[in-house]
Amino acid sequence: MPEINTDDLDEQQVQLLAEMCIVIDENDNRIGADTKKNCHLNENIEKGLLHRAFSVFLFNSENKLLLQQRSDAKITFPDCFTNTCCSHPLSTPLELEENKAIGVRRAAQRRLQAELGIPLEQVTPEEIFYLTRIHYKARSNGIWGEHEIDYILFVQKNVMLNPDPNEIKSYCYVTQEELKELLEKASQNEIKITPWFKLIAETFLFKWWDNLDHLKKFVDHTKIHRM
Repeated sequence: MPEINTDDLDEQQVQLLAEMCIVIDENDNRIGADTKKNCHLNENIEKGLLHRAFSVFLFNSENKLLLQQRSDAKITFPDCFTNTCCSHPLSTPLELEENKAIGVRRAAQRRLQAELGIPLEQVTPEEIFYLTRIHYKARSNGIWGEHEIDYILFVQKNVMLNPDPNEIKSYCYVTQEELKELLEKASQNEIKITPWFKLIAETFLFKWWDNLDHLKKFVDHTKIHRM
């Protein structure tokens, strides 16, 4: 694996690079584990290294979507606006469990607390709705990037927030119209958004958002959408 100098990166974020992600093949079959660092190096991604991830979309009782702006400390896509929470299940017994994606949903609960300060009891794995999966690849800069099969998870809940400033620069709840304005600003390079959020917003998000009370008709656990 390539040697990368991390001296100029945020100390707290560098510590997270040692976490073990779940390495998978293109059909989301687990084939091993590797560090978060190795999974996010473009040099490895270009050789096909692929890992399991998730994206949470949390809506409050007014059907507004919670967005976050990633902190400047983040190693990939700093300062970018994105959906509620995006991270990875770890190669641990609880998060490796695949039945009904329970391991991924447990990971989402863990990261909702770590990033946004949402108490564990406020969003349980049972309240996290697994919709489908997407497969995408994106470069953050010359060194770091993403190559993930991303589980799309929906939550409909009013929650208490206490974000970690090392993870999150700002957050806001948006209506559909407000998100469309944000996407337009991003297209004019006035703000930055993450590539996975852009892909999901341009393809599926508004259709799903219109049907929050009828999401079951959009569930597809067999197909992986190649983006």
